[in-house]
Amino acid sequence: MADARKIRTGRHCVFDLHAHLVFVTRCRGRIFSGRHLQTLERLFRKVCEDFEAELVGFEGGSDHVRLAVRYPPKVALARLVNSLKGASSRKLKQHHPELIRSAYLKNALWSPSYYAGSLAEPPREAIRRYIEQQR
Repeated sequence: MADARKIRTGRHCVFDLHAHLVFVTRCRGRIFSGRHLQTLERLFRKVCEDFEAELVGFEGGSDHVRLAVRYPPKVALARLVNSLKGASSRKLKQHHPELIRSAYLKNALWSPSYYAGSLAEPPREAIRRYIEQQR
């Protein structure tokens, strides 16, 4: 069973931490197209790698994104969220400058709030299906 879930080990711990995150655009602006979401997924993967975390699932709509993330216990989830939102906002401006005028109200892409939920013993396939069903 441990192999199926890929339980990770650290120097002094064994862990399998998962979080379901939802970010919405500022004022729920409907600004994302398919290519914007593709860019966001790449950006989120890179930030997760920098934190030694893994983006397990990603889905987005015109005004939000949903992520399923595996992360190590040494990472504070709030810090990971802050980096995901901040880096994606900065980098999306560079990759898609056309969004700046329409999307960045008060120079911010994301609403200051977010949803974070823990997933207890989540089978990877169940997470993927759940996120895909949110479309």
